Amino acid sequence: MKKLYFTVSAIIAAGFVPSTMSAQSATDAYQVSQYDLKGTARFMSMAGAFGALGGDLSTLSQNPAGIGVYRSNELGFTLNLDAQQSTAKSMGVSNTDNQTKFYLNNIGGVATIRLNSSAVPNFNIGFTYNKAASFDRRYSGRIPTLNTSLSNYIAGVANTYGITEADVRATDNYEPYKNPNVPWMTILGYDAMLINPEIVHTDNGAATDWYGQFGNGTSGNATFGVSERGSVDEYNIAFGGNINNVVYWGMNFDIVAMDYRISSMWNENLQDAWVFNPNTRKVSQMDARWALRDNYRLSGTGFNYQLGVIVKPIQELRLGLAFHTPTFYKLTETFNPERIEYSYPFGSDFAVTNNDRSNSNNVNLSSPWKVIASVAGVIGQKFIVSADYEWIGYNGMRYSTASEYDYGYDYPWWDYGYDFSASPVTRADLTYDSNPEEYTNQKIQQIYKGTSTIRVGAEYRVTPSFSVRAGYSHTTSPVTAEARKEVATVPSAGIISNYRLDNSTNYVTCGLGYRYRGFYIDAAYVWKHLSADYYPFSPDPASEMPAEKASLSLNNSQVVVSLGFKF
Repeated sequence: MKKLYFTVSAIIAAGFVPSTMSAQSATDAYQVSQYDLKGTARFMSMAGAFGALGGDLSTLSQNPAGIGVYRSNELGFTLNLDAQQSTAKSMGVSNTDNQTKFYLNNIGGVATIRLNSSAVPNFNIGFTYNKAASFDRRYSGRIPTLNTSLSNYIAGVANTYGITEADVRATDNYEPYKNPNVPWMTILGYDAMLINPEIVHTDNGAATDWYGQFGNGTSGNATFGVSERGSVDEYNIAFGGNINNVVYWGMNFDIVAMDYRISSMWNENLQDAWVFNPNTRKVSQMDARWALRDNYRLSGTGFNYQLGVIVKPIQELRLGLAFHTPTFYKLTETFNPERIEYSYPFGSDFAVTNNDRSNSNNVNLSSPWKVIASVAGVIGQKFIVSADYEWIGYNGMRYSTASEYDYGYDYPWWDYGYDFSASPVTRADLTYDSNPEEYTNQKIQQIYKGTSTIRVGAEYRVTPSFSVRAGYSHTTSPVTAEARKEVATVPSAGIISNYRLDNSTNYVTCGLGYRYRGFYIDAAYVWKHLSADYYPFSPDPASEMPAEKASLSLNNSQVVVSLGFKF
């Protein structure tokens, strides 16, 4: 039966490790660790280039030394209308999705305590809520011509780890806690006839060779849809002051609430697919239609610490520096029931995970370190120009075990130092590894790297009460060259096989401001553009077949309004 495009020997020779083995996701760690340009309208209209300026509620979570610039009390809040447009394109076929969301970006206040000292004139305390990131986005599309099938990928996973049909049938009810010896996707694929077993006899006894549905003479197309929801919400407690009106300092204790949810669908329509008919126990070519639907949630709380300083050597020049520790999260993964709905000439039905029940797992996650260096020039009372450089080390993200006894994983965790060039590879060849997150951490280092962000902003005071502002921000891609070459297997959570690799991110911003005595109102328009590549499942680096993917264009247009009072 030589109809498998992804040959097992090639997979093993490449050291292939399946993403279906992972309980945690490398790409989800990145998604929840990146922050948006969110804050007050003044902050956003200058593209967030405020690290050396301060005196704004948003700076409490950027450079906390900005709180030391305050000389009066302030209360304020910010509202945000976000119109999103996502376009997915593959082989000349494109599809666009739109949605509009309304957010409370920021609310908070700063209290100034005057110390009646020329050396240390004041001490300031601030409390703010800030929406650091919104995950709300959705995109969908069509791949008009398939080169392979997710079913072939599932078969490759089963072959790599020597899984027999007897193993799958023994866990047919899908109880990963009771018998986690088979990947979740393998069980689901077997129940939906996506993978075909062939019993072979070796010197060591009977074994199973697995084949996917895409083989000689097979053709087809696919559709996909992804919906993401949730946010990162920060609750900041900041302290700061100034020394001789030259050095401004601040520190921020940040409590973070994070909730990330993803629902996705992958649907294949195949002609002349190789399908195993359980009624006849034979494989024959026929049309096959099926759809994989999955749901995943990652939520919890964390904390981080931020320290910053702003130096004003002369009235016209300000220099800023800030350090952010990683956010240390305690999270819960929730794997909702996942299903494959299928239709073949001999019947239609669906296969579902875990007897249609959800299950969960606790895990720790630390986000990357962040460093921000800033400079700003103030010309008279009319013109401000500022710039920030920000570095974030995404390759430093780390998962760790929440509890020694708290495992809900889809597969036993193995020592990945095993030489996969040997053939065949079986579970007996592997040794148990009590650190289940290490594989995903290794993949994070393989897939991600540090990013650099340049932000520039300007403000011109037309009259004592009226100002105009503009800004630009550019962030480099976090993805390594190795992952760009489509040679890296990307681990995803549970049976979610799809993922996204982001390119650079750009913001173009502008805004207006009005002051009357202590009252202020600011407005901003912010345009964000992010391009990315969508993959329904990991490519096989040993195969000559190109990876299935679609190009994504993700755009956001935001209208932001801030109201506040200084007294």
